[in-house]
Amino acid sequence: MIVELSEFFNNPSLIDFGFIKIQYYAVTWVLSAVLIFQYLKTHPIILGLGLSEEQTNDIVFLYGLIFGAMLGGRVGYMFFYGLDQLAANPLSLFFVWEGGLSFHGGLMGVIVSLYVYSVKHSISFLRLADAICAAMPIGLGLVRIGNFLNGELYGRPTDGSWGFIFPTDPYGLTRHPSQLYEALFEGVILFILLMWIGKNTTKTGIISGSFLMGYGAIRFFIEFFRQPDAHMGFITLQLSMGQLLSIPMFIIGLILLTTSIKKA
Repeated sequence: MIVELSEFFNNPSLIDFGFIKIQYYAVTWVLSAVLIFQYLKTHPIILGLGLSEEQTNDIVFLYGLIFGAMLGGRVGYMFFYGLDQLAANPLSLFFVWEGGLSFHGGLMGVIVSLYVYSVKHSISFLRLADAICAAMPIGLGLVRIGNFLNGELYGRPTDGSWGFIFPTDPYGLTRHPSQLYEALFEGVILFILLMWIGKNTTKTGIISGSFLMGYGAIRFFIEFFRQPDAHMGFITLQLSMGQLLSIPMFIIGLILLTTSIKKA
């Protein structure tokens, strides 16, 4: 089935008053934070750490969303995908209206933010990370749907019987809807897997390790269906930047998982 998408899938806005635009992509970010908060505020790990709803709110919206995912995501994007632009104009780091957020950068931002919070409030960083990792697929799935609605980060061309034609594609090719693949596997399936793991273990670090491994493996695989960034293409060995960044993520997750399992 070949689906030719309408112009709606081209940077659509939920609200458009000319000078004020609220795009679906931005809505998925906010909705992600809201749903993650709702999920975490009664999560056994959060309750076990003795965190109140107010503290959980700060962790999700301030440390997780703003300081972590958005700030870290922007810095990561410029270093991983826009280093030439950053070198030519360091102020481009703040050109957020041009778009550009990196998941791997956002993840590093969240890790740093959570570590600062855990030290500040004298709680277990790794235990807090387990809770956050258990909830992160909620946001991953929704944001990928936002990418789909924006007609961005689409897949590689396909000559099969399944594909989408995006209005944002200058070549008008039939492509894999890789955003939906990611929404399903990074969002729904990874969330279910981590929830099952959480119900079957109380060891600290296992959920975090499983998340890093799971996302790293899923992202690496789905990148074979996703169109590499036009200004970068393949980096080496026909691998994209997303795949190269996912390899150390998987390795770190494996080390963390095996170490956590071996602990008494």
